Amino acid sequence: MSAYVIADVKVSDPERYRQYMALSPAAIEAAGGRFLVRGGAHEVLEGGWQPSRLVMAEFPDIAAARAFYDSVQYRQARAKRAGATEYFNMVVVQGAEP
Repeated sequence: MSAYVIADVKVSDPERYRQYMALSPAAIEAAGGRFLVRGGAHEVLEGGWQPSRLVMAEFPDIAAARAFYDSVQYRQARAKRAGATEYFNMVVVQGAEP
């Protein structure tokens, strides 16, 4: 069953964050994932959540999403991201049954 990695990010150093953005796609693809959302316009419809930059990637299952997160490639990307964000919140959620 598909799983989705969702991140809410507030970028504080765009140049440094671009280095992370250059590395993360390969880590996602290597684990069988693909981007569904990568920034872009958004609008709060209800509640007090005020996301800054939203990112969402789809993976075949939670194990693949975890493999992405724990991979050497993504650890390298995270190292490039260090100091580039005010916050970086990430969750993985299992998709709905078809």
